Amino acid sequence: MTLENLVRIKELRSEPPDRREFEGLVKAAADRLTDAGNRGLSYASRFDLAYNAAHGLALAALRAAGYRSDKRYLVFQCLVHTMNLSRGPIRLFSVCHEWRNRAEYEGYLESDESLLEELIDNTKQLLQAVKTIGF
Repeated sequence: MTLENLVRIKELRSEPPDRREFEGLVKAAADRLTDAGNRGLSYASRFDLAYNAAHGLALAALRAAGYRSDKRYLVFQCLVHTMNLSRGPIRLFSVCHEWRNRAEYEGYLESDESLLEELIDNTKQLLQAVKTIGF
């Protein structure tokens, strides 16, 4: 489904890109990603930081394309259009979204260091890709 189709079914809204908003999202994501690498923090904190960095970058890409969504999971799914991202990283971000929801709403977060490292690695790659977006 294209981004315009998502607008038509009211899953996305068209909204002009805002350079300041984009730069703020990218800066906050980069800071969170750096902090997620701090092994002195708890697993839950590191996961939360890495997940929110990935979400911020996906949102920045969506905003740069001229769209907005109120649905957290959808910004990850839109990466196939906004960043031409393959399904592998998108699936990882979606799995991490499910983990985030379980932690946030059910109070349960399983500790999986390999998942966290994969999330951090994929988010670093996304950060580099998002930084190439021009206005």
